[in-house]
Amino acid sequence: MSYLLVGLIGAIIGGFLVVGIVPQVLMTRAGLGTLSSPGPIQVAPSGQTSTAPLTFTGDPWQSVVAVAEKVSPAVVGIVNRQGGLYDFFGREYSRDTSGSGLIITSDGYIVTNNHVVQNQKSLMVYLADGRNVSAKVVGADPRTDLAVIKVDLTGLPAGVLGDSDLLRPGELAVAIGNPLGMDFSRTVTSGVVSGLNRVIDISDEAAIRLIQTDAVINPGNSGGPLVNGRGEVIGLTSMKLVTENVEGMGFAIPSNMVRRVATEIMQKGTVSRALIGVSLVDAEVAARQYGIKVNQGAYVAEVTAGGAAEKAGVRAGDVIVALDGTVINSTSTLRALLAEKVPGDKVALKIVRGSQQLALEAVLGPAGR
Repeated sequence: MSYLLVGLIGAIIGGFLVVGIVPQVLMTRAGLGTLSSPGPIQVAPSGQTSTAPLTFTGDPWQSVVAVAEKVSPAVVGIVNRQGGLYDFFGREYSRDTSGSGLIITSDGYIVTNNHVVQNQKSLMVYLADGRNVSAKVVGADPRTDLAVIKVDLTGLPAGVLGDSDLLRPGELAVAIGNPLGMDFSRTVTSGVVSGLNRVIDISDEAAIRLIQTDAVINPGNSGGPLVNGRGEVIGLTSMKLVTENVEGMGFAIPSNMVRRVATEIMQKGTVSRALIGVSLVDAEVAARQYGIKVNQGAYVAEVTAGGAAEKAGVRAGDVIVALDGTVINSTSTLRALLAEKVPGDKVALKIVRGSQQLALEAVLGPAGR
C-alpha cells in the first residue's frame, strides 16, 4: 500500500484533516506548565480471561449494549482549531476539525491520534457528561500516529486497556467515536476483529502493525476506542481503506502499543526508539537490481558502522528473513516489528547470505532524535 494512499486514509478518518504524518518523532509540551504525576492507566489483569465477561440476558446484541454503556463515558470529542493556514493572498485563517479520544487516567490524560491534534491552535474536549473544557498537548508521536492531551479535571471515568496480543480473528469489536463531529457523538458500531498484524506504512521511514476490523469507521472516529466483548479497549481507531470496490476495512492501533507510547509521553514527553543500524531494500526489488535469489525479506543495502547490526555480524548484501521468529515479507514488516522494540532489547535475526542461512543476535541501540 503506498504512502500516498495511507496519507489519504488517515486524513479522511481524522475528521476532515488534510495533513501528512511527519516521518520523524516530534514531541512537544505545547505550552504546558509543570504537570503533576499522572494517575495510573487502567489495565486489565493478565491472562486469557482477563476481565469478567459483561453479563446480559436474552438478546445477544445486549453484549454490544453492555460494552457501550461501560466504555462510552470515557470517550471524548475533540475539536481542533487549526492555525498556521494561509489563503491565496497570504492571509492567515483558522479552521475547526474534529476527532475522538479516550480518557486513560482519572486525572485528565486522554489518548488520541496525532493527526487529530496536529497543527492545533487550541483544543476543546467534549465530555460525556456535557462539560466542555480546553486541553493542551502533552506530547505526540507521528511514527505511531498517537498523541496524549490533558484536561485540568479529576475524578473522570477512564477506559480499561486490554491485552491486544491475546486477540483472535472473529472476536467482537465495538467502535465508539464521533463521526462527522459532535452532532453524532459517541456513535456505536459493531463488527469483528477481521485480521491482525496488518502492516501499514505511516511514512517512508515508519510502519506499524494494526488491527483490521469491519466495524463501521467514519470521519471523526479517529482516536476513539475499539473494544472487545469484555469492555476492554483493544485498540484506537486510526484509519480506513478508501478505494473503489472495498468496504468494511478499518484499522486500529493495538492497545499494547497505545499503552507503551502513552505511558512514555506521560512520564517523560518522549518515546524511546530502537535502531538496528541498516539501510534496507525489499528483497524482491533487490532480486531485480542485484540478481539475488531470495524473493522475500529485507535486503541489507548498507550497514551503519558501529551499529547494532554490524556488532551482530550483519553485512551489506545479507537478507533478513525473520526477526524473533516472525517472517519478514518486506522492509515494512521489519520496520513495524522494530517499532515495537526499545533500546537494549535483544532480537534474534535469521539471515540469508548467499547459500547460507545464519542465526544472529543483535542488541538494539537508541535512535537519534
